[in-house]
Parts: sequence; structure tokens; C-alpha cells
Amino acid sequence: MSVTLREIDQDNWQECIKLKPDETQVNFVASNVYSLLESKFEKSVFPLGIYNNQTMVGFVMYGLDKDDDNWWIIRLMVDRNHQKNGYGKAAMLKAIEILKNKPGCDCIFTSYVPENLVAEKLYLSLGFEKTGKIEDGEIVVCLPLDKKIDR
Repeated sequence: MSVTLREIDQDNWQECIKLKPDETQVNFVASNVYSLLESKFEKSVFPLGIYNNQTMVGFVMYGLDKDDDNWWIIRLMVDRNHQKNGYGKAAMLKAIEILKNKPGCDCIFTSYVPENLVAEKLYLSLGFEKTGKIEDGEIVVCLPLDKKIDR
């Protein structure tokens, strides 16, 4: 599975906001419109399109949390028409590679709604560990960067 992550900019933002999760996942992730707005006002977050060749199939956003100084993968969504093809896992691996190179990043955080069993399975399969913390009703997990990632 080969995907690329590309910056969301003036040429592809409209394509990004057309992406939608499956109807059963709508309550698990913020809309891409909200995420793009957030990235314009929070300068420490970075939105990226997930591409299979020239087709945007999803969206991921990472950022530095100013409160705890940790790097987070803030959003991950794969369009309903492109799910079950491995794009989510491939995009997470690419995002992890980006964050591994950030100064002081020794653990990557993300979170998920407790009912989102697909996200839980994905994150745990990549080596993320439950921290025991709940933030905004979501389970917080961390990937220690000294661990080998299951590809």
C-alpha cells in the first residue's frame, strides 16, 4: 500500500471538504471543514490530504499541543468510498514517520471515541498504548518511539 500525504492548500481544500466518513462514523471525527478552520487559527496544527496516486482518499492532521508540549495525530479520516483498503494504516505510518523527526518527540499521542472499535484496533496494532487518560470523552493512546512499529 503506497499513499502520499500532501499539504492542504488553495488547490485541494475543496476536494478535502467533499470527503465524508461512513454514516456510522460521523460522530467519531470532526468534519474536515472544522479541521481546516482549526488549522487556520491554530498555527501548530498541520492538515494533510491522504492520496492514492492523484486521488485524495482521506485526511490526517497532526500538531503540537501547546498545553503539554506533545505531538498528536489529531485527526484521521478515510472517505466512505475508499474505506477498507488500508489507507488509514498507511496514512498513520506516514504521519508517524513525520513526527519521529520532530525535535523532542519521544511519544506520539492520539485519541478516539470509545465506541470507535475500528480506530482502537488500528492504533493498538501500530503499537499505541492506552495511557489511562480520557480527554474530551476520548481514550488517549501513546506510541513510544523506542518501540518497533508493526507494519
